[in-house]
Amino acid sequence: MNNSPKARPVVAGIDAGGTMTDTILVDETGTFTIGKAATTPKMESLGFLESAIEASDYRGISVQEMFKNVDVVLYTGTGMLNVLLSRTGRRLGLITNKGIEDMVLMGRGLQSWGDYSYADRLHAVTHQHPKPLVTRRNTLGVTGRIDHMGDEIIPLYEHEVEDAVNTLLERDVEVICICFLFSQVNSLHEIVAEKIARSIIADQQKTTELLCSHKVRPVIREQSRLNSLLIEAYATGEGRKQLESIEKVARENGYRYGVQTLQSFGGLTSIRHPNLHETMISGPIGGVLGARYISQIIENDSLVVSDLGGTSFDMGIISKGQIRIEQEPLIGRFKLNLPLIAMDTIGAGAGMHVRVDPLTKKVSLGPESAGSEPGPVCFDNGNHIPTICDCNAILGRLNPDYFLGGKVKLNVDLAYEKFKQSCVDVLGVENVYDTAEGMLKMLDAEASVALRRILSAQGIHPSEYTLLSYGGSGPLHLGGYSRGIGFKDIITFQFAAAFSAFGCTTADFQKRFSRSVHMEIPLVFEASEVKHTITGINDIWEGLKTTALEEMISEGHASDQVEFQPLFLMRYTGQLEDVEVFSPLSRIEDEGDLNQMIATFRHIYRNINRSVSDYGQTSVSIMEMGMIASVEKIKPRLAKAKLGPALPPGQAFKGTREVYFEGRWTTTELWEMDEIQPGNIIKGPAIIEHPATTLVIHPRDSVFMDEWSMLHYRHSQEGIE
Repeated sequence: MNNSPKARPVVAGIDAGGTMTDTILVDETGTFTIGKAATTPKMESLGFLESAIEASDYRGISVQEMFKNVDVVLYTGTGMLNVLLSRTGRRLGLITNKGIEDMVLMGRGLQSWGDYSYADRLHAVTHQHPKPLVTRRNTLGVTGRIDHMGDEIIPLYEHEVEDAVNTLLERDVEVICICFLFSQVNSLHEIVAEKIARSIIADQQKTTELLCSHKVRPVIREQSRLNSLLIEAYATGEGRKQLESIEKVARENGYRYGVQTLQSFGGLTSIRHPNLHETMISGPIGGVLGARYISQIIENDSLVVSDLGGTSFDMGIISKGQIRIEQEPLIGRFKLNLPLIAMDTIGAGAGMHVRVDPLTKKVSLGPESAGSEPGPVCFDNGNHIPTICDCNAILGRLNPDYFLGGKVKLNVDLAYEKFKQSCVDVLGVENVYDTAEGMLKMLDAEASVALRRILSAQGIHPSEYTLLSYGGSGPLHLGGYSRGIGFKDIITFQFAAAFSAFGCTTADFQKRFSRSVHMEIPLVFEASEVKHTITGINDIWEGLKTTALEEMISEGHASDQVEFQPLFLMRYTGQLEDVEVFSPLSRIEDEGDLNQMIATFRHIYRNINRSVSDYGQTSVSIMEMGMIASVEKIKPRLAKAKLGPALPPGQAFKGTREVYFEGRWTTTELWEMDEIQPGNIIKGPAIIEHPATTLVIHPRDSVFMDEWSMLHYRHSQEGIE
């Protein structure tokens, strides 16, 4: 990080998590500073501005000067996802084909158990579909049918469309959605229905919005396409208002351009992007992008990423440089055909409530979280339900006078009192501190099991992978949840609490467009088949390229700055899952180019699924084609320094504090994280403090700072003695 005000800040990246909002300022040399504030979910612009002010203060400039200078402000958050999960979205109406009006209620089978615990997945009695986003009463069918080849089998009955639109307007729906079967192949009926609906809405002078599935997600799989359409209509209305308020605050303070946000596949786009549901899972995505950026620095392209915050524990894997893209992710237990950087999440964080059932004496962590409002008990802001954060405070692992650099004073006595009343006394035990440490071990165990599960699911041996730990609570629990797994290396950062915001600033401006196809490429080609396949591929790419360029230009990018990357979704014929393949060629000219494309697919397939999984004598199928348009922007840069002595400088030492480890109070050294120098080694028990995070080093473990100022955690059996 750099606190020098000399270089002009050019990028401001903001990540609003469930508990904290982080701002990272990147200057024209690539160095950066970080600000942090509590998230304000009811008005996200407040937390956004407060964290931006702190980041500007670290540079010695005003927030107005910062906004006046920066060229890019990018914002990620969970506001739209929260609208979906809390079911506080807009009133919807749906017009679809007659005969399939129950499609919303039927849903996908896996939606009845998606995101359930392992035990609840086993027992069908617990399975229940998520609450529909549109009622059956407001789902109206009209006559008309396009078949899977795109041919009109039954013409659209336009008078039925008129009746359906009038009915929904009488019921005061806020958005009318139109979704017909196979509209991704032929959108004629949706186009006609949209024209009729717009005319009626205009005649009645209504403000009702109108969305069509062929514009939102023109991709195969009707249920997933419908879910994407409904979520766009239901959840993004409030999200747009939040993003617009953030842009308003930025412009009031001198910002000259439009605010950007992060899409699910890792590219930046305008907050006025027509399909804003693509940005609902943006915060965790930033962490994976940051990890990919770090992998280039440490020259290790196989990473496991872990983000432990106040409410969740997010995990992802980068295998030999490949980030796994999930084409049909579950969001809020709805299946969408939306490309999303694959992440696994469990409810585990420092803000989780800790409870003990008075009858069974069963201890439970979460799933509820204290969040930023009112926060843990030790925040002394009205919450009386203990959290994991309170346990850390009780055990001395958090500095009560240095939380957020002293902006929040922790009331440890209150946390002790409420934890004793709610948990210790109910359990009928005597030692408060043993109980609190047990709660931390439960959280560490849940996170450790989750990491082992994703490793085993992909046949990965941890000795080949480096674990990156970040999030506000990542360093606090790193020594616990990484123990015994056997990673090649374990790394965290001085800016771990803002790593997702850091990752967002490594992204470029991007637009991604795709179209469903079904092309089988046999092992042996006929000459006529080769020509037909090549023509089809190039025609689709050209159409997608034209659309992508138009949108990039509309957002202010010069056409000569835009770079294009064609891609395929491919599979071995007969399989059910696709692999995303970036084409090494911009056009396919002959059979040799086709073979090169297939070879690229096989290589990526082996990287993701191990070499023994390859099907060498099987034809391949192209299920989807896409085009990514990109414009590069400046990125943060880590400074490399020479390694110094193992002993940290004197100014880094802050004294000692009694901290509870392994059932007893232990005199523990305290260090200031920003004063640690490359080459320094700190042996546990120790605590390295930073205004935004705390790194706990357990007894017999150690931490080493490398030449990039990254912190390497070494467990005793692997560490430096």
